[in-house]
Amino acid sequence: MKNVALIGASGFVGSAILDELLNRGHKVTAIVRHPEKITVKHPNLTVVKADVADVESIANICKGKDAVISAYNPGWDNPNIYEETLKNYPRILEAVKKAGVNRLLIVGGAGTLFCAPGVRLMDTGSLPEEFMGGVKSLGEFYLNTLCNEKDIDWVFFSPAAVLEHGERTGKFRLGKDDLIVDENGLSRISVEDYAVAMVDELEQENHHQERFTIGY
Repeated sequence: MKNVALIGASGFVGSAILDELLNRGHKVTAIVRHPEKITVKHPNLTVVKADVADVESIANICKGKDAVISAYNPGWDNPNIYEETLKNYPRILEAVKKAGVNRLLIVGGAGTLFCAPGVRLMDTGSLPEEFMGGVKSLGEFYLNTLCNEKDIDWVFFSPAAVLEHGERTGKFRLGKDDLIVDENGLSRISVEDYAVAMVDELEQENHHQERFTIGY
């Protein structure tokens, strides 16, 4: 059993990871802006209200944990998603380091995955414009900050291009920096299977200071 802090536990991806963690017997401290959104009751679950911009507060909550999983997202409908992502993700990183936790697992984006030699998905023009603020900011954090981070053992776990509700099959493929597509050329994964692979990574620690990805 791992003792984990989960940032953004009430969101689309975070709630799937929360369910997977609890179902597999891990102890979870859910860090959220709106605790009322967490309706799950479980003896291994503690829900804490906190703002990721408050480094001291997040650091204190994370102290003593085996790992921190961050599913932080300012909200896809937030007009300031680009600025808030670039402002708050370095603060999350700082807080985890300040807490003395060596393992940070981040719900990444697909935008920086390569879909052709030298071509990243976010540069193809295929992504909806309304998502580009969140896509670009998370990509910039990964490329400009995380890739230069040597002090803690981080991973940036990029989903397939399409991440949606579906089945928990436990059957998927993992890769590194290239978008994974199926026999029809589609890149997709259910959020339930994404959560399976994230908790697998928590338990097995197969990746270190690197990005990896998933798809069917």
